[in-house]
Amino acid sequence: MNIAIVGVGLVGRVLALNLLKEGHTLTLFDKSSKEGTDAAGFTAAGMLAPFAELETAESAIFEYGKRSIELWPDILKEAGVYDGFQQKGTIITAHSQDIPELEHFITSLRNKVEEAEGIEMLDSQELAKLEPELGHHSKAFYLQDEGQVDAQRFMAFSTNILSMNPNVTWMEHTKVEKIEPAKVFYEDKVEAFDWVFDSRGLGAKEHFDDLRGVRGEVFWLESSEINITRPTRLLHPRYKIYIVPRENGCEGMDIEYCNECKISQTPGSKRYVVGATEIESEDTSPMSVRSSLELLSAVFSVHSGFGEARIVNTETNCRPAFKDNLPRIENLDKLTRINGLYRHGYLLAPAIVEQALNEGIYK
Repeated sequence: MNIAIVGVGLVGRVLALNLLKEGHTLTLFDKSSKEGTDAAGFTAAGMLAPFAELETAESAIFEYGKRSIELWPDILKEAGVYDGFQQKGTIITAHSQDIPELEHFITSLRNKVEEAEGIEMLDSQELAKLEPELGHHSKAFYLQDEGQVDAQRFMAFSTNILSMNPNVTWMEHTKVEKIEPAKVFYEDKVEAFDWVFDSRGLGAKEHFDDLRGVRGEVFWLESSEINITRPTRLLHPRYKIYIVPRENGCEGMDIEYCNECKISQTPGSKRYVVGATEIESEDTSPMSVRSSLELLSAVFSVHSGFGEARIVNTETNCRPAFKDNLPRIENLDKLTRINGLYRHGYLLAPAIVEQALNEGIYK
């Protein structure tokens, strides 16, 4: 089939990789460049945390998340990423005065899904065995089935794979004015296709009147003195931060700049993506002083070594969300719309795309 994908962020790329595997011909429309650095999928930490997200999410997110964890390794191989998936689990901890917050968090999970009964509680000695540099925390929970995708590597490598594929035409810097079944209207032109996928996120507001943006902000920190190996979350009454480790260098190489990832890095150091902010705003301007102070103070309280870490980048973006914060699939004849993945992009995208394809084009 001759298929159009409008919006080539995270969902658009997962769609494209799935459809190419089935032999289809694709035209990709995107308002920005093919590198995807403006997409929320580039800013994301890439956490695969169905348990950790369950406290503030519906059980459907948990089920989608479990399926996505199964699907991600094959998707990454299709994108040419062979070292961008990790499943070592997640550490959830809190300061001593906030232990009730931690216990409430786990109780909420156990009330929602039976699988949460098996979550391990670690004392400081057990935590030190698992993550030696976090042993000063008195208590933590270990969510052993969780993991992460290196979001920046996925975006960069999928750009390369899709750009080189002879069955892909990439219309970057192209503003799409309207989408109809089997038709894409852009720059005073209309083009016909066998099927059209709308994965524009906030760009699809003319169709979804209840779509909103939720601002997120992250730091990229580098340090050669810290060695945290698993995604770690700190619970706090006011903010819940995450620290996600990224191995520096492509496939372990000590290099200053990765031509494929398009990211500078300091040889011998390790990168951490740190975030938490969830602001009801569609502002994508640089990070605020308040967010900076809260995030950096919180990460320093998790590990004092972050006081000497280097801030190598800050990223801000807006995630598309509906009022219920759940994803939405609309399947018509010759048109599929996917939107509203909110803060769960990497956790949901493979499973949501699989469902959309099975209920639409492959029905």
